[in-house]
Amino acid sequence: MKRKDGFILREVCGEKVIVGEGLGAIDFGKLISLNDTAAWIWDKAGELGEFDTDTLVGALCEAYEVDAERARTDVQALLAQWLDLGIIE
Repeated sequence: MKRKDGFILREVCGEKVIVGEGLGAIDFGKLISLNDTAAWIWDKAGELGEFDTDTLVGALCEAYEVDAERARTDVQALLAQWLDLGIIE
């Protein structure tokens, strides 16, 4: 998977949100609010370029004190949401 071009993480009124930029903004037209961990995963996905669930779970477990099972459940749910929204492919 990878993040789609045209979507960036911004801080708006103290909230971390993903917004469309350029043509992405025209087609998307909404903000996605993220908690700190989800924002970290978004940034990590951008650093990696290409990623999969296992890569993000491993990185999350390394950076935070979370067990692999919980991390996998959360990452899978987050990626499924992002796929549905069309911000990753």
